[in-house]
Amino acid sequence: MKYRVHHFSIRMTEDQGKLEQFLNSLEGQVIAIIPNVTMGFFWIPQVNFLLIVEQVGGNNPPEKH
Repeated sequence: MKYRVHHFSIRMTEDQGKLEQFLNSLEGQVIAIIPNVTMGFFWIPQVNFLLIVEQVGGNNPPEKH
């Protein structure tokens, strides 16, 4: 099995459509989405990017239609 790791910069309140479009454009199967959580002003947690792990080639299960 081969994997790709994508770095996706995001503003959680504004980029939902952009994330949806990106995920739908991937060729393989999404294995994990890992958020990078940092502390913003007044100790408010925020996500500034996602790491998206995609399994490509080889042993992907067939897609269901």
